[in-house]
Amino acid sequence: MTKQILRDTLAVRRPIEVSLNNLKDDVVAINRVTKVVKGGKNLSFSALVVVGDRQGHAGFGMGKAREVPMAIRKGIEQAKKNLLKLNLKGTTIPHQVVGHYGSAQVLLKPAPEGTGIIAGGPVRKVMEVAGIQNVLTKSLGTSNPHNVVKATFDALLRLKDAGQVAETRSKSVEEMMR
Repeated sequence: MTKQILRDTLAVRRPIEVSLNNLKDDVVAINRVTKVVKGGKNLSFSALVVVGDRQGHAGFGMGKAREVPMAIRKGIEQAKKNLLKLNLKGTTIPHQVVGHYGSAQVLLKPAPEGTGIIAGGPVRKVMEVAGIQNVLTKSLGTSNPHNVVKATFDALLRLKDAGQVAETRSKSVEEMMR
């Protein structure tokens, strides 16, 4: 079900107005892939890349090519096409959330100002490019970088702002904040 939610969100997303020259990209993982064929072995590289503007927009992409720089470039292009707007509350997230993808689970908790990013490798890179500066995270289940990044984006897409919650409960934002 989680894979379907992430797939649907990426498929039905609206174009986001982000200046592409302000984007920061970060390589999460590079894998060497070998395909055995009749004439020998074909060597190529796969790159997982996250991109964001550090102001609440982030995306991820995967590229595959014969050379590492070309794989990274392809991953960046795909990540730019998959940019998403995230609901943030200042420099942290509005509430605790758990994201799932496959056997990967990522727990995200809001943190007070000055805490910093308490996170492991793939989750840390997503938080940095998204502009989240104060957050506590825990990665549960698999440590596969592809699944961890997808679980992190699943968690970030589940974040709701006060307006969405108030609308769901048929109340005003002021009533919700009391």
